[in-house]
Amino acid sequence: MARSIALYHPSAGVRPKHNPFGKDVANVELFKAVLRYADVDRVDFLTGAQVSPADLVMGLTPGEVARPQVATTHLLDLGPAKDAGALVRGVPELTDMAWLRRQVGLENAYSLVGMVHTLAPPAMRDMIAKAAVAPMQPWDALICTSPVVQESLVEMFDEWTGYLADRYGGTKQIRPHLPLLPLGVEGAAFAALADRPDVRAATREEMGVGPDDIVVMWVGRLSFFEKAFPQPMFRAAEEAARASGVKVHFALVGWFPDPALHREMYQETVQAYAPSVSVHYLNGNDSDLVGRMWAAGDIFLSLVDNIQETFGITPLEAMAAGMPVVASDWDGYRFTIRDGIDGFLVRSLGGPRGAGQGLLNRHLHMGLTYQAYVGSVAQHTAINVGDAAARIADLIASPELRAKMRDAGRRRIRETFDWKVVVAGLQELLTELEAIRLAAQPEELKYTRNPTKTEPYGAFARFATSVLGAGTRVVARPGITLADLERTKTIRLDDYASGARASHEESVAMLTRLIAEGELSVRELVAPFPQNRQQLLGMSIVWMCKLGLLDWR
Repeated sequence: MARSIALYHPSAGVRPKHNPFGKDVANVELFKAVLRYADVDRVDFLTGAQVSPADLVMGLTPGEVARPQVATTHLLDLGPAKDAGALVRGVPELTDMAWLRRQVGLENAYSLVGMVHTLAPPAMRDMIAKAAVAPMQPWDALICTSPVVQESLVEMFDEWTGYLADRYGGTKQIRPHLPLLPLGVEGAAFAALADRPDVRAATREEMGVGPDDIVVMWVGRLSFFEKAFPQPMFRAAEEAARASGVKVHFALVGWFPDPALHREMYQETVQAYAPSVSVHYLNGNDSDLVGRMWAAGDIFLSLVDNIQETFGITPLEAMAAGMPVVASDWDGYRFTIRDGIDGFLVRSLGGPRGAGQGLLNRHLHMGLTYQAYVGSVAQHTAINVGDAAARIADLIASPELRAKMRDAGRRRIRETFDWKVVVAGLQELLTELEAIRLAAQPEELKYTRNPTKTEPYGAFARFATSVLGAGTRVVARPGITLADLERTKTIRLDDYASGARASHEESVAMLTRLIAEGELSVRELVAPFPQNRQQLLGMSIVWMCKLGLLDWR
């Protein structure tokens, strides 16, 4: 097993404080878990931000001392990937990284590993599909967080590569490795938040919850177009309350995309479908309040109906907190929740095959937003209200059943979904990919750069009269002195993009020589400098020609 791990983390950021998206939270939680649990000596973060290792560790795991050594380096530094044998990214966009690996001659040096968080956006499906035409290899992987994601991607790649083979007469149908590896939670942390009787009592009292009342709880975005239409949940809570004769409170712990308009829409829906249920709108961006609600709640309800969802982390958090879950039989929920053991899965019903083509066409061609597209699909996806109400009523009626599911859910987290277990699974995957890579025979590569993304001076060489080459001859223009070059340091337009050329001192050395010796070829002019500086020197020569310091023949 490699003794280091390399993580591609462009922003070097931590979980956003307000209205976080699940994928952002999941990626940061994964990086935290690697720092805590990975069996490695060093973790390298490739980042575009100027951040020290100490500050990055402090941001990710405040108050903790990182067990492995932590280093930060530039996004284009591929040394850590070579050392680790793999580069892990929290999104499925690996195409450009695969071409970069090939361009620098490292095809067999390390694996590329991405993670699929959603399949719904057509643009995301395009991004993932590019893996079939990018130089990805059998030792590369797109992690699928649930079996339904894995099965859906196998189907998509089979159809996509079949189309490519049919259109171009190919014989190979290549797709990346699609392993199953779930997301995780810090089980002990959620259990500690929940197991606080004093906090439970105080929070319920603040909410006006009686000792025999039941608190049903939702956590997450209150987005009917990207998460779940609330009507089935409101109606199920109302029917369960009537059937049990118990006062039910529904705590919506989250945030509205449009607080004024959407809260008003929810309140209108509550009046229609859950008039006897006390609905509480609580700030899901207040981490202390969310923590107290894990102690205060009795039943977790998540009747997600949206194709945007592929895994669902909040039911795992509820299970870790010891709360039985009533969830829709939908995508990743079917993987994480064992019906009748940790909670209950409620039947779902999708629209007829083919009926969504008009919606998709409107999104692709007529300006229908993505949110309106998936929201329209979700509005015509049903969750069985009667089943949901019956299962909530069962849990209300039986404290013993709630306790049984609490113990089963926490055991499920410890055995399968605790971050410690997930990180071990990630390292096993990286070891498996390394074995595939080391056993592979290097192939002769005909194409080493992406033909659709050629570097600009090559792609647009026809635009100019000529391009600078080793044989191009340059000369200092009459009357030019070193003072002219020195003046460029004070002119902001002259200094623009200075990082794309050689240093000022190197430019001074070249101009000094041209003034003293006269006309020289580019080959002669750059010869005294190290090989790895010569392209930058060429950029400086063109820049000095641009400013009228040099002329070329």
